[in-house]
Amino acid sequence: MASANGPDLQLQQLSLTTQTLPLRESAFSYKENLIGSLLAIFGHLVISIALNVQKYSHVRLAGTKDAQAYFKTKIWWLGLFLLLLGELGVFSSYAFAPLSLIVPLSAVSAIASSIIGIIFIKEKWKPKEFFRRYIFSFLGCGLAVTGTYLLITFGPNSHHEKMTGENIVKHLVSWPFLLYMLVEIILFCFLLYYYKEKNAQYIVIILLLVALLGSLTAVTVKALAGMIIVSIQGNLQLGYPIFYIMFVSMVATASFQATFLTEASQLFDSSLIASVNYILSTTIAITAGAVFYMDFRDADVLHICLFALGCLIAYLGVFLITRTRKKLRAFEPYVSLDTMPNVNNVYDTGSAIQPDLNSSFSYGALASNDSFSEMYATATLPVVQEQHNVTGPSGTLQHDLDHNKKE
Repeated sequence: MASANGPDLQLQQLSLTTQTLPLRESAFSYKENLIGSLLAIFGHLVISIALNVQKYSHVRLAGTKDAQAYFKTKIWWLGLFLLLLGELGVFSSYAFAPLSLIVPLSAVSAIASSIIGIIFIKEKWKPKEFFRRYIFSFLGCGLAVTGTYLLITFGPNSHHEKMTGENIVKHLVSWPFLLYMLVEIILFCFLLYYYKEKNAQYIVIILLLVALLGSLTAVTVKALAGMIIVSIQGNLQLGYPIFYIMFVSMVATASFQATFLTEASQLFDSSLIASVNYILSTTIAITAGAVFYMDFRDADVLHICLFALGCLIAYLGVFLITRTRKKLRAFEPYVSLDTMPNVNNVYDTGSAIQPDLNSSFSYGALASNDSFSEMYATATLPVVQEQHNVTGPSGTLQHDLDHNKKE
């Protein structure tokens, strides 16, 4: 009797252990997701504080003759330290949570910058702009917080594999990622051709180039962060060539991203760049994470739909936050007529009497704006001296004009 019940008892114990293992793995995965999310939120929050601290340092030293005086202030160095600390937190978050979960959490930077800009920098708005500025900013913050909550709650929660050299190489040569890279390279070359050769300077084209490079940066950052964590745990991964390949790829793609973002900032408003770049970069980076690391391989349809809804809500929140920021007036090399009464200037609602700065050179400008070095050059005007020693009938006319001037 006991021998007959023995196999049945072993089968029951085996079934119980197989049922508890997925629960433990899912609980452990959710714990790692929470740690990675908290590190990402902390990192983006500290980065926002650091940038505002450095901005405060620049504002305090505005108007000084020394262009690099902020290097001598403790506030600027404090901002730099906080910036490095925040970047370290964001970098570490990639080692714990999936790529598709960490990337959208950069909306925290927009939320923090919107609040800190009002409180710390004391950005002031006119009373008539309260509804358009504050209400939509707070609405955008609320939507971004709601989207962030949905992202953390319904994000990819599959079992996390260790980022060893063998696993990264396995993902790198998999056919889904190779197909994804082929499509991305073709699209990148197509956009780069139209941007450089056809001079198609559209914000979507430039920021799509940034987003395509940013997806590869995110993939390499997660690989490097995961291999460093595995090395700290005792399994050294620094001897694999893939570690250095990923490092070089990360530096190269980040450098080209900075180049394209600099070009975009010279053509378009910073608030528009922030919102469009967040939407495009997040979407493409999530796609890259789903293909390379297979973030959604065990997720059901409901979790995927709610995660996509969280992304859309976060997109809308960031768009409202960035669209309500103050726009800085660009420098215009014209003579200021503000001190003259009853004279229109370039900022009046009526017809402008001074030309815009959009053209390469227009009548009324002191210098050409084709380059910054020429823009700030001092304009020299020819001086024609009057000749008073004039004989003949014109001499009498000149004498009368001088007489009238004296009177």
